[in-house]
Amino acid sequence: MIKKLLSLILMLFLFVGLQAQSDSAKTERLRVVKGGIRIQKTQKLYWENGFTFDMTCSGLMNYRLHFGLSYVSSRLGSAMGSNAIKQDNYIFSTSYHFRSSKSLQPIGRINLGYFYADYEDPIFDVLSNTSIIIGLEVGLVYDFDFPLTVSLSAGYTLTAGNGTSGPGTLYPIYYQMSVYYTLFDQRK
Repeated sequence: MIKKLLSLILMLFLFVGLQAQSDSAKTERLRVVKGGIRIQKTQKLYWENGFTFDMTCSGLMNYRLHFGLSYVSSRLGSAMGSNAIKQDNYIFSTSYHFRSSKSLQPIGRINLGYFYADYEDPIFDVLSNTSIIIGLEVGLVYDFDFPLTVSLSAGYTLTAGNGTSGPGTLYPIYYQMSVYYTLFDQRK
C-alpha cells in the first residue's frame, strides 16, 4: 500500500512536469524549479531537518499552484548524536500562493505522504511505526530579487497517532522553515 502511494505521488509529480513541457509548441510555459533545506519542529517533540523541492509554471494558474517534494527526518535533527527516535517523513505537497507576482506571498498547502519511525529495539515491534501523512499548512513565502526564497508556515497533521492507532511520535502540530535556491527559472 505504502509503496503504491509513493509510486503514485512520484508519477503525479513527473506527470505535472511533463505536462508543463508538452504544450510548449502551443504556448510558452515558463517553469520555475527550486531546491533547498527544510527545518521542521514538531510541537513538544523533535527537530526534523531535510531537503525540499518546489516546482511551478505559468500554466499552473499563472504560478499560483506549486507542487513539492520533501524529506525530513529526526536523523538530521534531534536524533543526531542522541537516543531520540529516528523517524522519516516523505511528503508530496500542493500549495496555492496568493499574490504570486509579489515578493511576500501568503500560502495554503496540502501535504500527503508517508511516516516511518524506527524504534530500533525488537521489543517495540508491537507498536505502530508507520502512517500515511495527510496535513494542512498555512504560512508566508518571501521571494527575494536574487535566487533565494524563504517559506515559514505552521501545519496540522490530520493523521497524527496516539501509539494505539498510529505512531505515538507522529504529533499533529508542527512549524517549518524552508530556504530554497532557484535551480531553474525560465521567467528571467
